[in-house]
Amino acid sequence: MKKSSIFMLSLLVCGAAFANGHKPVKTIACAVMTNNKVDIAKATAKHMYADYKGNRYFFCCGGCPAAFKANPAKYAKAAHIPTPKQTSKKA
Repeated sequence: MKKSSIFMLSLLVCGAAFANGHKPVKTIACAVMTNNKVDIAKATAKHMYADYKGNRYFFCCGGCPAAFKANPAKYAKAAHIPTPKQTSKKA
């Protein structure tokens, strides 16, 4: 009985670990300079992103946000992977 309980608990823990089927994305291509990778956490902390039509687009350098804002439709279409805009929870 004890061995089967441990086995079932192990299966439950392993199943939960792989439930979503993928690892969280930590880097993404810049929306303007698509060959450059952007660390999402660092870009978020530095406000190096723009929201457009419900998606968040990240940038690699200070010049990219202005270029994106000048023609967001062009860059949004060419962006590799836009991320859904995160809503902040207020306490």
